[in-house]
Amino acid sequence: MAFTLDKVVPWGRSYAEYVSMFGLTEAELGCRILGCGDGPAEFNTELTQRGGSVISVDPVYIFDVEQIKSRIAETYATVIAQLRKNQHDFVWDAIPSIEALGEIRMSAMTAFLADFEIGKQQGRYITGELPLLPFANAQFDIALSSHFLFLYSAHLSAEFHLQALQEMLRVAHEVRVFPLLALDGAISPYLSFISEEFTCRGFVVQIKNVAYEFQREGNQMLVIKPE
Repeated sequence: MAFTLDKVVPWGRSYAEYVSMFGLTEAELGCRILGCGDGPAEFNTELTQRGGSVISVDPVYIFDVEQIKSRIAETYATVIAQLRKNQHDFVWDAIPSIEALGEIRMSAMTAFLADFEIGKQQGRYITGELPLLPFANAQFDIALSSHFLFLYSAHLSAEFHLQALQEMLRVAHEVRVFPLLALDGAISPYLSFISEEFTCRGFVVQIKNVAYEFQREGNQMLVIKPE
């Protein structure tokens, strides 16, 4: 089945959120970074401006800037309404209100849209999706998955998660996944399986606390790397 824009709900997070979600140090921000499923996030835009090396891969990048911008406009109010309805599931601390959240997300997506065309030309935004990535072995130091793996456990199988993480480890030395919660707010039912599988394969598997928490109790990331 073809990937269609009407199935997409664009929701881009800010550069500061990425740094906090993944516990990225200044030294790590100087590494070769891959973002899997970044969508209209600001991370690539801002890190590139800071002199970093980052590539984002997402199926939505097959569309042009006007198409993505239009889809953001179509879905934004619905997303905000859903957040307002379920606001008790979130921590209103660093982000103090629905209004502030809307401003942060829209600012991030606006920055992405302004950068998207030149970024595609420069090869920083590449059309693709897990579990198959169009990159060479060990092309990156760190591969990140934000709000995709584990979050959509009800829609993506355990085998998909295994294949996706295998592929990320093929192209990067280290993989980080955030959050570990599914959409229902519970820890993903696949976390134990994945942790055990990669431990058995000789990888170091860690669950680390991070400074970021917006989805309630969603303040941990999974780190997988060679011993």
